[in-house]
Amino acid sequence: MNKANIKAKAKTKPAPAAGKPSERRDSSRELIQKLMSERAEMLVLYCRLAGLDTKGERRHTPTARLLQEFCEVMVDYLAAGHFSLYERIVNGNERRQSFAQLADKLYPRIAETTQAALDFNDKYDGKNGQELSMSFDGDLSHLGELLASRIEMEDRLLKLFY
Repeated sequence: MNKANIKAKAKTKPAPAAGKPSERRDSSRELIQKLMSERAEMLVLYCRLAGLDTKGERRHTPTARLLQEFCEVMVDYLAAGHFSLYERIVNGNERRQSFAQLADKLYPRIAETTQAALDFNDKYDGKNGQELSMSFDGDLSHLGELLASRIEMEDRLLKLFY
């Protein structure tokens, strides 16, 4: 899956309301709630996929189903972010200067995390636990670090949004 797939997947998502400012805000809030819901689901699946116990040791090998579900939810999360926040930034449609300035600063870094997450998806989606490469644990750990960084950047933007 790549950025083109994210765009194709999101074509089914409703476009923000083009009416009054209050309608646009309501639509934006709905999109942000979708982003937060996708994020929460992705984080739960990430923790299950990592399968770590309290000592930081792996308890199990991830199943193909869990890995596929995580990859699907992660791509949904990436798409929700792209179409709730980042599309407005890229298109120059954001009117609030403080938001636009911070977004201009953070968006390139967020886009890097999107590509890294899509690379992980391309590498591991459809694999089963027996087919995982020796680099899976390291790749998953690196992805976790990138997602944590992305979430911090998103949260900085969302604070200005409300």
